[in-house]
Formats: sequence, structure tokens, C-alpha cells
Amino acid sequence: MSSFHGITITTTVNKLIEAIGEPMWENNTGEDKSNYDFSFEVEDFEVFVYDWKEYRRIGPNEPIEFHIGTDTRMQSLIALEELRKLLK
Repeated sequence: MSSFHGITITTTVNKLIEAIGEPMWENNTGEDKSNYDFSFEVEDFEVFVYDWKEYRRIGPNEPIEFHIGTDTRMQSLIALEELRKLLK
């Protein structure tokens, strides 16, 4: 089961869309704990990337701290490195 292991990345919604595709869930109203949930695969595991408790609308080019969710901390670190490569 995917969990947050303290690993984050600061980027924008538009950059994430360019790097890993459209969000699997979007409700950019600020009413929920997250506005965007992204998912992608690294090696043989699924990675979830999401904003957390902004409680406001997020601009598409606004830098936000996104949480990285995986099954283990090591997977989160691997996912962080992969995201950094994809975002360049």
C-alpha cells in the first residue's frame, strides 16, 4: 500500500503534466486535502505524486511542494531521482 515517506519535490502542475502526463484525479478547488493526484511507474512499482493540504486553488505554473507516495522509503527516493530526470 502506498504511503508518504517524507520525500517531496517542488515543481509545477504544468511541469508534472509534461513529465508524467495528465493527473489521474483533479479537483483544483482547494476544498480537498489534495487538488491533483498523479501516478506513474518506475522500474516495477507505482508512484503517486500529489499536493497536500494547500486548501486553495493552485496556479498551473506555481511552484508547489508535491508529496511522493510509494510502498517504501527506498522506492520514494528512487522515484524522486526519476522525477528529477524527467523534469529537466
